Amino acid sequence: TTEIYTLSLHDALPICDTELGTNEKTRKEKTEAVETLHAEIDQLEASIAKLTEDIAELTKAVSELDAAMSKATKIRGDEKATNTETIADSQAAQTAVAQALTVLKEFYAKAGEATAFVQQSDEPEVFDSPYKGMGGESGGVVGMLEVIESDFARLEADTKASEASAQKEYDTFMTDSKVDKEAKSTDIEHKTSKKQIG
Repeated sequence: TTEIYTLSLHDALPICDTELGTNEKTRKEKTEAVETLHAEIDQLEASIAKLTEDIAELTKAVSELDAAMSKATKIRGDEKATNTETIADSQAAQTAVAQALTVLKEFYAKAGEATAFVQQSDEPEVFDSPYKGMGGESGGVVGMLEVIESDFARLEADTKASEASAQKEYDTFMTDSKVDKEAKSTDIEHKTSKKQIG
């Protein structure tokens, strides 16, 4: 025989209430999970946006460092060429002035001897003492040339000191810039990796 079970509405309500309660609890848990996931997505999107912004800023900074390093290298090259030329010119000028001084001193020495001979003759006394020319210690052509020679020597020394200082400054700038560029490049790599993982 076939038995038919009939449930009355009154008997079915507790089962439905239990089912509804379970379903509502499940829906609530799923809704909370979805809300949590949406919050995580929002947080990750904000993190990705921040990483993108940071990467753009770092890339721009690296580009600016490259430009500054290139400009500094050009300026340093031009400055070095100018300093090298100035040093060579001042050395050549010192040599020329030293040679001129030698010639003038020899000339004045010979001229002094010539006037000494003249004074010993019976000629009228035009010269009271041997001719020293314009080469006296107090000035004259020789004194002026000695000052010029020392000016060229000072120019050479100052230019060499300036060149050494500029080179040291350039080397420090380049070293610091390379370290900074490497740090920024590494930071870009890390942030790009983190962005892709996110």
